Amino acid sequence: MRKSASPEDSGPWWKYGHVWMVISGPAVVVVAALFTAWIAVRYADPVIDTDYYRHGLEINKTLEQASEKAAMPALQGRNHAATPAEP
Repeated sequence: MRKSASPEDSGPWWKYGHVWMVISGPAVVVVAALFTAWIAVRYADPVIDTDYYRHGLEINKTLEQASEKAAMPALQGRNHAATPAEP
């Protein structure tokens, strides 16, 4: 017959691998949270400009002008292909 393990037979808790497996999960989460907090404090986002709406409208106008210029060669090429060849 086998003897059952008694408290005197067991070793200290830190010698069991499954204990470290249970402790390591929350420990990794705490370290990741501290690292994330450090990143948030170190590289804080800039404050939004008080006149952000006007700047956004200016950016949209600039993007519209850029897209028109970018499409220009394609439009010219398409229109040129539709015109008859000169004699």
